[in-house]
Amino acid sequence: MILRLLSAVFRVVMKPQVVFVLGGPGAGKGTQCAKIVENYGYTHLSAGDLLRAERCREGSEYGQLIDSFIKEGKIVPVEITISLLKNAMEETMQNDQEKFRFLIDGFPRNQDNLQGWTNVMEGKADVKFVLFFDCSNQVCVDRCLERGKSSGRTDDNRESLEKRIQTYLQSTRPIIEQYQQQGKVRTVDASRSVEEVSLPPCNIDQRYYCDLICSVICTITSCIH
Repeated sequence: MILRLLSAVFRVVMKPQVVFVLGGPGAGKGTQCAKIVENYGYTHLSAGDLLRAERCREGSEYGQLIDSFIKEGKIVPVEITISLLKNAMEETMQNDQEKFRFLIDGFPRNQDNLQGWTNVMEGKADVKFVLFFDCSNQVCVDRCLERGKSSGRTDDNRESLEKRIQTYLQSTRPIIEQYQQQGKVRTVDASRSVEEVSLPPCNIDQRYYCDLICSVICTITSCIH
């Protein structure tokens, strides 16, 4: 009985705790996620980075398909993205049992993504809230064009950016609004500089995890059990 109880508690503790990180291209999601990882102990999983890595992986059955979707600024089929995210979370938790808190950056990007996540991950992961990096379309474009000078990314050009912005407005913003109606969105003014948006360090007991990162940005006050 005791062993079964301990096993059940262990499974609950190991259930992935997820924060979806959304915002337009160039909103600074990856940059700020790095700050959160440093200060709060989350693991950052970028849907875009995982897809780009899979696109370049030798022997990938999805490589060409992913490449064509990214170049056109379109959203990659949800089955591929969720498979990559699920595998990355499982691998992280297998390597370190204490790493069960994840920032999933750039997902879900449309209703199909959200439905696919629900179908595959419902009951297997706990989505705490959406961290929304909000800034104007022009700021996003300017940042991506500047980044494109050195990033080597094929989608950091004006033509692709126009398509990506439209995809974001038409497909991703409705997802953010849907979570807002549930009271599960924390909004960050991402138009400011990296230093102004960055999160100050916070000492967090291992028994606790930060559930209100955006609130912490303004007034580092609370973590929840």
